Amino acid sequence: MTAPFTRRVALTLAAAVLTATAAQADFPERTITMVIPFAAGGSTDLVGRVVAERMGRELGQQIVVQNVGGGGGSLGAAQVAEADPDGYTILMGTVATHALNPLILKQKPYDPVADFAPVSLLVVVPNVLAVNPELPVNTVQELIDLAKTDPLAYASSGNGTPLHLSGELFKSMAGIEMTHIPYRGSGPALTDVLGNQVPVIFDNLPSASGHINSGKLRALGVTTAERAPSFPDVPTIAETLPGYETYTWNALFAPAGTPPETIELLNAAAKVAMADPAVIDRMGTFSATIVASSPEELGAHVQAEMTKWEPVVQEADVSLD
Repeated sequence: MTAPFTRRVALTLAAAVLTATAAQADFPERTITMVIPFAAGGSTDLVGRVVAERMGRELGQQIVVQNVGGGGGSLGAAQVAEADPDGYTILMGTVATHALNPLILKQKPYDPVADFAPVSLLVVVPNVLAVNPELPVNTVQELIDLAKTDPLAYASSGNGTPLHLSGELFKSMAGIEMTHIPYRGSGPALTDVLGNQVPVIFDNLPSASGHINSGKLRALGVTTAERAPSFPDVPTIAETLPGYETYTWNALFAPAGTPPETIELLNAAAKVAMADPAVIDRMGTFSATIVASSPEELGAHVQAEMTKWEPVVQEADVSLD
């Protein structure tokens, strides 16, 4: 009985492998879901929707965006980490999901390395310090001076996000106090700042750029070391606080265990999308720098980002349950 049973098992396993291989060869055969781990309207949402549309055309299947906000991006990231590793659920990850949350969260809902298969680092994005125009400040220094005499609050896309830490680093370097008001994404945070419920915001430049151009927000400074090409008249915060620098990035990840050939197809589609002149122009409007890396390069980038942000998190003494 042992030999026939063994042969049956072997034949069954061989058939399963052949079926899986054939299925992957035909990937994608149905709609793909791209999880955006923040509320609609923020930088990651804007980048994700542009990329999803163009990648979908390249792959011949629609890529549907699903916003899963909360937990500074950890809820959406955890959802993808637990998804079937077949390429039909992918994550638009950020520095928050793959560097900050693993350092900040006491309860770890996922491992940023072991639970994901890197696909491609897409863009690097500047952040911006902006205020409601009713706040009587026009420069970073004027904001610092006001905060020393008048209690202020600043909004961000959530606890533990790079925008939260941008604010904490700013407070530390400027020697001021400002109350942090976290939201479930840049969209809701912007709504309250535009309505002057909160006077100050640290936001990604892509999601804030339209409001800056319309005059509904006043940009005081970008967080990168160099001025943003799309807003050359907006100084860097470092011009007032030498050494200040933060930024965010967007990258595609799949669940760990996704077949290498599927990762290769997703990576190839991402590279085609990021080379499209229309996508390049769209990203350029908010000074996002296109990278379009290999999976291996993204994996190395995640490791480097965790190393870079660890001392910042420790200095800010940020931890979340």
